[in-house]
Amino acid sequence: MKFIMAAIVVAGVLIALAIAAVYGGWFSVAADEPHSRLIYGFMETLRSRSITTRAGQLQSPALDDPALIATGARHYAAMCSECHLAPDQKDSELRRGLYPKPPNLTQPIKATASEAFWVIKHGIKMSGMPAWGVTHDDQSIWALVAFVQKLPGLSAAQYQALAGAGHPHAHEHHEHTGTNIHKAPDHDSTGANHNHAATHRKQ
Repeated sequence: MKFIMAAIVVAGVLIALAIAAVYGGWFSVAADEPHSRLIYGFMETLRSRSITTRAGQLQSPALDDPALIATGARHYAAMCSECHLAPDQKDSELRRGLYPKPPNLTQPIKATASEAFWVIKHGIKMSGMPAWGVTHDDQSIWALVAFVQKLPGLSAAQYQALAGAGHPHAHEHHEHTGTNIHKAPDHDSTGANHNHAATHRKQ
């Protein structure tokens, strides 16, 4: 009985401290002030388990179609490279100000195709990663996944050839029955005019 009472008292104290921390503004949300090791570890575990659990329900299509990869490359150049980099790109102005730092996708990452799809489609709260599924259909997102799987092995020249750099109309959205839908670009277009920074509030 004494143990139960002690546990209730401890729980009450912890709840009171949590309320005081929230309303007292003790926790800094500044992106230029990193989390403590404890908070960072907790958030990483929470993120990883949440993604793995939800992505496990997805079935990945075949992702080796060259046309699908090329489409994904143009989307990546338009939407992702400022945060996740491209071959021979060391950093960007946008990336430097983000916390946590987005993964460098020119390097291999530990994520299945289904996990990558889920993250691209749904985004991640409080990370700057937007939910691209709001404006892009599943086929476009799988194209991005297909390209991201190939990206670590690409040279800068190969990347530029796939991304179609220099063509300013790869990434377009059109009104259709009152809803913005994604239109896949043709093979001679690029997404150089897409403003990724505006999406970061982003996934």
